[in-house]
Amino acid sequence: MNTNTKKRNVDFQFIAEWVKEEDRILDLGCGRGVLLEYLKQTKSAYAVGVDIEFEKVLSCIKRGVIAYHGDVKRILSRFETNSFDRVILSRSVDLINQPDAILGEALRVGKRATVGFVNHGFWKNRFNYFVHGRQAINEVYPKTWYESHPSNPFSIHEFENFCAVRKISIMDRVYLRGDWRKTCQYFPNLMSGYAIYDLSK
Repeated sequence: MNTNTKKRNVDFQFIAEWVKEEDRILDLGCGRGVLLEYLKQTKSAYAVGVDIEFEKVLSCIKRGVIAYHGDVKRILSRFETNSFDRVILSRSVDLINQPDAILGEALRVGKRATVGFVNHGFWKNRFNYFVHGRQAINEVYPKTWYESHPSNPFSIHEFENFCAVRKISIMDRVYLRGDWRKTCQYFPNLMSGYAIYDLSK
């Protein structure tokens, strides 16, 4: 099991703690459906995914996960208010167009939203820019900027400020250190490599 897979498994465990038995879950940017499969197995969740890449949707179907292929915003508009108990955006917020509007729709469609993202304010990211003048290439950022999807990385401080401005309630949060295994207790905007939020309207 590679380092990135181990990190994702820890991510799954924290997300699953906020999911109740038989919850209705919608995962935006679900990838190959690994998280949804995990939630089906551990929480008997009714799991639905959305992804822009057709091959990943096919992978979801092979795992027994319902998945829609297409634009997240367009598909969200099809669902009625509170259609799901929880909408998940795990490592996808910085990759979608109009994240403000998408998060608003996620909190309309879902009673709660889970958002997980790499903290761009993490000290190693700052240090790499300071010393080398460029983004690091590692298991978190495996590709150069010109090979990557369009992205708009942000920090924990920026995200929490966004929630305050949009009057989104932060019900719970977990800050993980750079290894994504141990929790970070102090100065999360500087010392945390990954953050996960439980949000409500």
